[in-house]
Amino acid sequence: MTEATAGSATETAGPFSRFEWLLAGRYLRSRRRDTFISVISALTVIGVALGVATLIVVMSVMNGFRDELLTKILGLNGHFTAYPIDAKFTDYDQTAMKLEKVNGVLFAIPYVEGQALATGQQDSTGVSVRGISAASIDKLKLLKNGAALGGWDQWDNSNGVAIGQRLAEKLGVTIGDQVTIVNPNGMNTPLGKTVQIRSYPVNVIFNLGMVEFDSFYIYMPMKAAQSYFKLYQDVLKPGVAPPGPDATDEQINAAYDRQYQATAVEVFIDNPDNVADMRDRIQKEVDRPLLLYDWQQRNETFFSALQVERVVMFVILSMILVVAAFNIISSLIMLVKDKGSDIAILRTMGATRGAIMRVFAITGTAIGFGGTLIGLVLGLVIASNAETLRSWVSEITNVPIFPPEVFFLSSLPSKIDVTEVTFVALLALGLSFLATLYPAWRAAQYDPVEALRYE
Repeated sequence: MTEATAGSATETAGPFSRFEWLLAGRYLRSRRRDTFISVISALTVIGVALGVATLIVVMSVMNGFRDELLTKILGLNGHFTAYPIDAKFTDYDQTAMKLEKVNGVLFAIPYVEGQALATGQQDSTGVSVRGISAASIDKLKLLKNGAALGGWDQWDNSNGVAIGQRLAEKLGVTIGDQVTIVNPNGMNTPLGKTVQIRSYPVNVIFNLGMVEFDSFYIYMPMKAAQSYFKLYQDVLKPGVAPPGPDATDEQINAAYDRQYQATAVEVFIDNPDNVADMRDRIQKEVDRPLLLYDWQQRNETFFSALQVERVVMFVILSMILVVAAFNIISSLIMLVKDKGSDIAILRTMGATRGAIMRVFAITGTAIGFGGTLIGLVLGLVIASNAETLRSWVSEITNVPIFPPEVFFLSSLPSKIDVTEVTFVALLALGLSFLATLYPAWRAAQYDPVEALRYE
């Protein structure tokens, strides 16, 4: 009577009935004679969890790495660099004002830039010297807030320089010390150009968290940089006769106006990805001929390499999930072999092939779901505390992990993307489900007569 009732229940129960879930749950629970299969299932769960966690952590770190680099690079260098065409850039202030009136432009910063050799008390190194005004520094929040020592007060009249912390350590200087800047393009003499050598006190030491800026850049006031790099032209005042050869310096200065020049103007826009439309808009609305060089062109090779590395890493690490899926297949095949007599009895009691297939599909998918859930939690915890864990491991092992000299950043960034995390979880669940199909199908094909013949 009991068997008849059980058979009737299995015949009338619909797909994914309580009977199928209970049976799948029983196969997942360990019994003494099934210990080996249970161990394999546990290892499979661990494999799926490690695959999911690894993918989430790696993708989050690479997202953080890209965003941090983008923030640092575009925090000082504009989304566009506008260079003058034909005429010398003496109208840089007027051009910057015109650029700032264009819809979508946040602000524009004129600057002077040149290469030089910096010498301190300990060492010498090549640097990029950039001249900007105090008003421009107020717009560059990353630079203004990055002062570790000193301050930007009275910057335009200070006649001092600001250098990165790593550069200061290399040169062996601190606040108040002199830095000598050497430029080969000095005064013209009958024997050729002389070397331009000047010393400036260090007024600011900044730390921006990016090795390139902290070890390579020197900032000085705009007028001081224009004078140092000879970016000016003395123009005779209207209605004034040229001074004679015996004129004094005061007479010469009174007869000429000095017109200063800039190297270019950095343009910052509200949407960094909208460079194509903004280029057309700027060229239409600003009548001054300008050559616009955007940040994507400037860093094309670098960010393309990052994108390729990101895709390749995702594909390689996805192989961990594929291996875990094969483990699900092997553990289910062993489970089907072990439960052959159970399957035969269920079939004789009225269980359909579809019911048997769903039981083992639920079993395998549950293994994948458990591993995905564990990996999801583990990956999110590690990705959220990536820098803390990096510091702890470096301190324990006494080995520098993620050295800033190699990776350009002083800390390990991490940014969790909900879309990518969801995709990784769905990928793991999808592979787990696909891995159950063949073993479940094989279980459904069992012939009850053949299975029970030798029982």
